[in-house]
Amino acid sequence: MNRLDSTFQRLKVKGEKALIAYLMAGDPSLQDTETLVLELERAGADIIELGVPFSDPIADGPVIQQAADRALRGGTSLRRILGTVAALRARTQIPLVLMAYYNTIYAFGLSEWCREAVKAGVDGLIVPDMPLEESAPLEEAASMAGPSLIFLLAPTSTPARRAAVARHSKGFVYYVSLTGITGAKLSDLGDVRRNVDKIRRVAKVPVAVGFGIATPEDAARVAAIADGVIVGSAIVRQVAEHQHDPGLAMRIARFVGSLKSAMMQTQVEAQA
Repeated sequence: MNRLDSTFQRLKVKGEKALIAYLMAGDPSLQDTETLVLELERAGADIIELGVPFSDPIADGPVIQQAADRALRGGTSLRRILGTVAALRARTQIPLVLMAYYNTIYAFGLSEWCREAVKAGVDGLIVPDMPLEESAPLEEAASMAGPSLIFLLAPTSTPARRAAVARHSKGFVYYVSLTGITGAKLSDLGDVRRNVDKIRRVAKVPVAVGFGIATPEDAARVAAIADGVIVGSAIVRQVAEHQHDPGLAMRIARFVGSLKSAMMQTQVEAQA
């Protein structure tokens, strides 16, 4: 059993939901990323998603675009990120998921990247610009060694697409809570609940919800619906605001701790 599966299983036994915290790798530096991962784990994050900076993102709003630009200007590359993951694996076993645009993986070499990623300690991969219909080459490469390929679903996904993505997604299904880019505001939780329920009927893996979750209250409300809560722009925005602060990691850890505390309180109330 891989780290993603065992984490979700452990949390389910405890009646908890997974907090998946997103960081842009290399923002403000890869050394900071390594420190942040360790501090966020101590603060309560269950899974860490590391963004791979890319020059032409299509799913990311301005906060994450600017973080990617800072990381690229700092010399962050996919190979250097794998080195950071390998260094982290000497200190933590928290599941690490990379979110990367397809061109970065393709340029590296699909099979080579999968081998190197698993060797470094990567558990999962999200490729937001890779449609299911064009995923076969990467799926074939990942099937030989890993990592788990995590696919996305949207509010506009058809029943047929939900079923297809549910069959192919490993680790968890990433449900995008709104039709827009990262950093947009979460609005209609009724639609989120209905769509998560529909995905659960056809999925054998957990369902995590991302996009638009910015506050502890948001995290708590989504935790009552899904198996995992993904928080990205709200964390990255704070990294940007405090990037020159010697206490950066502790500031971000306090925020992540507040998210996890709110989520756990929701579970306590649900079980009461």
